[in-house]
Amino acid sequence: MEQIKSLKDLTHDELFGAFQNAFEDYEMQLDKNQLADMLKRRGFNPELSFGAFDGDKLVSFTFNGIGNYNGIPTAYDTGTGTTKDYRGKGLAQKIFNHSISFLKDAGIQQYILEVLQHNHGAVHLYKKMGFEVIREFEYYVFAKSKVVNGNMVLSGDYAIEDKVSFEGLDMNNFWDFHPSWQNSFESVSRQLEAFRSVGIFENEELIAYAVFEPENGDITQFAVHKNYRSKGLGTILFKEMMSRMDKEDFKIINTDLTCKPVHQFIESLGIELTGKQFEMRREL
Repeated sequence: MEQIKSLKDLTHDELFGAFQNAFEDYEMQLDKNQLADMLKRRGFNPELSFGAFDGDKLVSFTFNGIGNYNGIPTAYDTGTGTTKDYRGKGLAQKIFNHSISFLKDAGIQQYILEVLQHNHGAVHLYKKMGFEVIREFEYYVFAKSKVVNGNMVLSGDYAIEDKVSFEGLDMNNFWDFHPSWQNSFESVSRQLEAFRSVGIFENEELIAYAVFEPENGDITQFAVHKNYRSKGLGTILFKEMMSRMDKEDFKIINTDLTCKPVHQFIESLGIELTGKQFEMRREL
């Protein structure tokens, strides 16, 4: 019988081996370094992450990120998987149930995850485990060559600068929705060296910005101040951001379904919708 315990004593090589085995039949693959970067960015805490072991072999796991989300101490499912030969045993649910008391003892008040909407089995399982859908997200995966940027240029007192400072800014002037866990400033701060930013300024005031990860083409945040929209600044910002990345393939994930202007803007650039996710939550 499989034994469930913490992942605190495992090396990264052991974690990667289990991850690789669990997702060997998935279209998208991560190498060892990419997994390490993902876990760091998402706040992976091995002591509060758990797995099922057959002897010394990790056969099912949940990698938990720990942090604050909208001001609430939160656990985030940054990766759940089961090796093919051990599926159908309910190990994911057993691991989650085992983890609850440990998470509560650590002061965690809620558990957040994201799941592809077309993964009906996983959605059903999470609902059975007490999770509720709180938001719907859309995501885009696209090639730089497909983006229609036009020939817009800055004029007037606008200026473009790198290394934007967000200190003291009221982000409500920019955001139409709160970023997801992995797109939050807290997640970015965990691996700050991997990210770049670019901003558009008017008289030294930030009026548009983007945060992105050049290594993997991830567009993490982009926004235009609400008083400066419909001026083409978003298109210029997008063009500047992409010129700073050598990648051909890009992705924008977890844009709130209810935020129609964002989706209309993305699609105006010739970027087509790739898929949808649910953000789900359970109180602990």
